[in-house]
Amino acid sequence: MLGPVRAWLGDVPVELTSAGRRAVLGLLAIAGGQPLGQAELIDALWGDRPPPSAPNIIQTHVKHLRRLLEPGRASRSHSALLPRVGDGYALRVSPDNLDLLRFRRLLAEAATAQQGGDPQGAAGLYAEALERWQGAPLMDVPLLAGHPKVVALAEERHAALGRYGELMITLGAVAEALPILEEAAAAQPLDEAGQARLIRAYAVAGRRAKAFATFHDTRRRLADELGVDPGHALSAAHEAVLRDPGEPPAVPAATPKPPAPVRPTPAQLPADVPGFTGRDEELAALDRLVTENDEQLTAVVIAAVSGMAGVGKTALVVRWAHRARSRFPDGQLYVNLRGYDTEQPMTAEDALAGFLRALGMSGPDIPSARDERAAAYRSLLDGRRVLIVLDNAASADQLRPLLPGTPACAVVITSRDTLPGLVARHGARRLVVPLLPRDEALILITRLIGDRVRDDAPAADDLIGRCARLPLALRVAAELAIGRPEATLRGLVTELADEDRRLKLLNAGGDPQTGVRAVFSWSYRQLSPAAARAFRLLGLTPGPDVAGHAAAALLDTGVTEAAELLEVLARAHLVQHTGADRFTLHDLLRAYAVNLCEEIGDGSAALDRLFDATLFTATEAMDTLYPAEQHRRARVTRPRTPVPPVGDVGGAQAWLDRERANLVAMVGHAATHGRPAHAVHLTLILLRYLESGGHYPEAVVMHEHAVRAAQLSDDAAAEARLLTNVAVMDVQQGHYEQADALLRRAVELARGCGDHAAEARALGNLGHVDQWQGRYDEAAERLQEALALCRLTGDQAAEARAVGNLGQVYRRQGRDEQAAAYLSESVRICRRIGDPVGEGYAQVSLGDVAARQRDTRRAVRCHREALAIFRRTNERAGTALALDGLGTVTHDVVFLREALEIFQQLGERAGETRVSNSLGEVLTTTGQPERGREEHLRALTLATETGDRYEEGRAHAGLARVAEMLGDPETADRHRTLAWSRYAEIGAPEAEEIRSIIDRRQASGTPHR
Repeated sequence: MLGPVRAWLGDVPVELTSAGRRAVLGLLAIAGGQPLGQAELIDALWGDRPPPSAPNIIQTHVKHLRRLLEPGRASRSHSALLPRVGDGYALRVSPDNLDLLRFRRLLAEAATAQQGGDPQGAAGLYAEALERWQGAPLMDVPLLAGHPKVVALAEERHAALGRYGELMITLGAVAEALPILEEAAAAQPLDEAGQARLIRAYAVAGRRAKAFATFHDTRRRLADELGVDPGHALSAAHEAVLRDPGEPPAVPAATPKPPAPVRPTPAQLPADVPGFTGRDEELAALDRLVTENDEQLTAVVIAAVSGMAGVGKTALVVRWAHRARSRFPDGQLYVNLRGYDTEQPMTAEDALAGFLRALGMSGPDIPSARDERAAAYRSLLDGRRVLIVLDNAASADQLRPLLPGTPACAVVITSRDTLPGLVARHGARRLVVPLLPRDEALILITRLIGDRVRDDAPAADDLIGRCARLPLALRVAAELAIGRPEATLRGLVTELADEDRRLKLLNAGGDPQTGVRAVFSWSYRQLSPAAARAFRLLGLTPGPDVAGHAAAALLDTGVTEAAELLEVLARAHLVQHTGADRFTLHDLLRAYAVNLCEEIGDGSAALDRLFDATLFTATEAMDTLYPAEQHRRARVTRPRTPVPPVGDVGGAQAWLDRERANLVAMVGHAATHGRPAHAVHLTLILLRYLESGGHYPEAVVMHEHAVRAAQLSDDAAAEARLLTNVAVMDVQQGHYEQADALLRRAVELARGCGDHAAEARALGNLGHVDQWQGRYDEAAERLQEALALCRLTGDQAAEARAVGNLGQVYRRQGRDEQAAAYLSESVRICRRIGDPVGEGYAQVSLGDVAARQRDTRRAVRCHREALAIFRRTNERAGTALALDGLGTVTHDVVFLREALEIFQQLGERAGETRVSNSLGEVLTTTGQPERGREEHLRALTLATETGDRYEEGRAHAGLARVAEMLGDPETADRHRTLAWSRYAEIGAPEAEEIRSIIDRRQASGTPHR
């Protein structure tokens, strides 16, 4: 299990074909012989949304595992290997038969040897323990990648690597320790102890420049991502290197600082509530909290505004926030946490992603882990005066990651809960919003209804009582009165009393919200049948809001009719405007609408229509943006209802941007509510949009849901395609090892189910990983396999990409004529099938070939053609590549700076590495060697972290040129030797050129160090 989940009977491998089976076996193996209850297994596999058949599915998985692992066991006899314990199961195997237990036992023996004065023996035991690992734990079960016990296993290995590395430094075996310490440091770049250990090892090995570079990179990373300075361990390691005489640090003592970025000022407050009445005391109380904050800037002021549902907490806080916004010049953040939404409460991770974007962080830069997002959020708020409104919170746990660390900010929270944990631990000041005082309630309905309130004061008083003095209920009731001008106020109150009695009879349990439900029911019963049906069905929408075309699909009507019904509901205060043509429901009203749907039973067909229409529109939008890939997308039947205009690039992009939050919510709902095909298809369709826009957090969430849906429905073909998608995103972010493991699994799945198209795509991307890491022969072999499968399936778009990627591999190997032939063929195919994006990438590579052949005019022409294509198609990564090519050929730093900014925004570390080296070369060539060295050092750090051997060699070659210009031949020789070593490892043609320089220096008698 320390790697892919594998099992053997003796020496015979056992075929664990189902992902669910591997997951169950892996979880039981982690438990180390201890039983796991059914609830724990269900939670690990399905989270909060298990299907009704979850216990049966687990039982089936265990039954199959017993059959595979105990083939000789008699039917219905007791299982010794997988016995049932309580309502769960245990895996009972010898410690020598489970790699995890063997690993832990070896670690214990190593610790004992070390304590007993046998460091050599301890080192051997540590090495043997680490050899047990064949990859990330349970690496072929992605749905468990984030499970706490799996994450803890990875931490065990990281700790063992650290202990082993420390011991090897003590023993003086630094050469053997460095690869281990580099791996541990790269895996956890924010682990100061691990980075300090690596710095000390570099110093002992005489690689002081590398030690200094590691310190400076780590210090910069800590400042950028966590907003902190180096701690004691890191600082001590740095000071030790400084005290040791030797060559000066390679990183300049004072690097020029780039201009401070312009930070956006968010303004996310919702619109103020019209007709707001009263609440002077509560508004004054909030004012006092902020005044205290002005006077005593020692801690973040947190106001926890609590009260029952419908009491007007949000209206109060929004009114106050608009009044107070001038006190927060750096902006206002707002999020509806939907804490009491039974379907889609917002997670802290999602809320943090939204806040980070509002504060200027691009999607790809947003960390995946909650704690890292929270740290980045606190860093961006540091020193700023921002108001944060956290609306509709369910618990303190949901809130804690969203609290800033700077006292200049203020936080206002609304919740039905009094949040005692937040008060006790974080010093939140509690403000309880009572029911609207009777006199203020009277003012409110008088303002809304008018003279009839004055004409019948007793009836008005009864109406206030029936509405429980809740502003939401009063507004709903008032709207009904306005809509029936001929009725007396007394008559309406009598109807409401009758409805109240009916609901109380139906609710023998004494629901405290019965009075409010009566108001809702009273208003609902006055709606036309069409409007009543619209209200019921709108409560089912998974996302935060709904627009006109989506409402039309849900209601099975035209867009105009749907819009009219929505306006009727808005006038009745049963839905709320959130923007032009967009509406949402208060959570109380949503719950009421869902209850009505359950009673009547007309919700399932409506959701089918909504999901089908959304899937069709998403397909149409992606066909518009990426027409050459239409054949890869499953055809969806056009719905009866109209669809949004997505036939042009602008319309398609705008619809996807507007609906992104709803699309993510739909995938989650579909995966957990019996619509796995919708979850899978929608996710597969949207990949290119998500990756090109840098929407990685959303992409990760959607793929987690979709992979789980595919696995639990045993759809191996879909799982293979989804895993390839995840791997593509990993590649773009420089996570090559993760991508490699996922792609190997995807190939295995695709071959198992005979899906040649999925196999070709996975193989092609495996070739791409090999290329980036300098394994050119393996890359070419895999791409040739992929090309054969593309031609077999007739997928010309995939064929063009495979041919183009082969051209890139041959270009890296210096086989320019062969590269040009393949790349030209890719251009021809792309033009024939109408794939401008594919053509653009091939043109960039043709420009690179021309540049190597010193044909500057042709290189510029190719890069300009590519740039025009990419700008026209809004392909940002391609735009950056074309700009890099143009800047390199023309020595134009402006082009290169723009390319670097795009890659940084997209989080594409491979592209960032390439452009940093290009910048270094151009700056050095144009007489700015110090600035060139800075760019090459950055490229070297990135290339080392991601394993890009070609760009690592390129960085060393650039640093050698810089050192020559600065009169430091010894440093130049060292970097030149390292450049030759990296190029020679991967068979790059640059190795010969550098070798010849080294040979000339040696022949001339110049010592080469």
